[in-house]
Amino acid sequence: MTQRDVVFPAGRQALYEKNRYSPAVRSNGFLFVSGQVGSRPDGSPEPGLEAQVRLAFENLNAILKAAGCTFDDVVDVTLFVVDPESNFETIWKVVPDYWGSAPHPTLTGIGVTWLYGFQFEIKVIAKLPEERPR
Repeated sequence: MTQRDVVFPAGRQALYEKNRYSPAVRSNGFLFVSGQVGSRPDGSPEPGLEAQVRLAFENLNAILKAAGCTFDDVVDVTLFVVDPESNFETIWKVVPDYWGSAPHPTLTGIGVTWLYGFQFEIKVIAKLPEERPR
């Protein structure tokens, strides 16, 4: 069995262990990041959709940073949105603050009915920076 190369952001390992999943796994030059929501350190939802989206991106960026990446390394994004017809505009006004400049990653948006008390989740795949010879 292959040992998973797991990436944990600072200060949240206990939350992931409690919920029995890895925040991100390195494999074959890529970083596969679990869906991130706007959860506070105790795992509870941040109130308000815009604040929840911002915190989801902050939680995502903490994982990317722990792996030596930034959002510029992201090649694929999947968004999960509760009630996208009502929530899309609020979400999309926050995205430019985190998305960076073109060329942008690929994107799939999925409307869902439930996200464990959250309204927004973002899941990404990033290309890991290549190691430089020392």
